[in-house]
Amino acid sequence: MRVAIASDHRGVRVKSQIMTQVKELGHVGLDFGPAEAKSVDYPDYAFKVSEAVSTGEVDRGILICGTGMGMCIAANKFAGVRAVTCHDDVTAEYSRRHNNANVMCLSADMLGDRLLGRIVEIWLRTEFEGGRHQRRLEKIAKFEETHGATSHLLNGAGCCNGDAAVEPAAAAPTT
Repeated sequence: MRVAIASDHRGVRVKSQIMTQVKELGHVGLDFGPAEAKSVDYPDYAFKVSEAVSTGEVDRGILICGTGMGMCIAANKFAGVRAVTCHDDVTAEYSRRHNNANVMCLSADMLGDRLLGRIVEIWLRTEFEGGRHQRRLEKIAKFEETHGATSHLLNGAGCCNGDAAVEPAAAAPTT
């Protein structure tokens, strides 16, 4: 599985930890930035990862900021992106089983390393159940088609007008 991973400045350390874990679990991690912990705007990185998920460039995305909430709000602006904020084993598992979440947003400030590791592993290993849950996701997708969240990114203008530090095509995979 190809997993795009990005953070804001508060999540750089956690992003590095997650990149290592994704590789250890047998997946390809793509670092969408930032490379250092200088102040950046979280939407820039949420948009990059979400565009990659929305267009099928990657299978899933993981975003990290202070609380995970800002990243989640930004990520959910993209068609087909089902971003969730996970804070424990249950939210990680059921976001996949029932909601087929394809972007997970995490708090760099409120989750310890051990819990983060468990959440990431559970989220990456849990499969979507389908069935009645698929029907519900189809309703959401239909709503997106008729009411918005259908642009793959600002009507094709590209993310953030090129303002963010790392372009998705330049993301370096770890294997």
